[in-house]
Amino acid sequence: MSEIRWQKSSFSTDGNECIELSRSPRGIFIREGDSPNHFVTTSPTRLKVFMSGIRSGKLPLTCRG
Repeated sequence: MSEIRWQKSSFSTDGNECIELSRSPRGIFIREGDSPNHFVTTSPTRLKVFMSGIRSGKLPLTCRG
């Protein structure tokens, strides 16, 4: 997995509290910056539906500490 190029969200801070994405032939990888060895894989279509749900308010963003 060292060949993966991760892109940090433009909404992320300079610290490790961020979401990063990477694209590969296997799908879209998503990870949290403070846990770089753990990630999930999804398809571009499913990510688009998920992001659309967040933007529309159907899937509200919440922060839990």
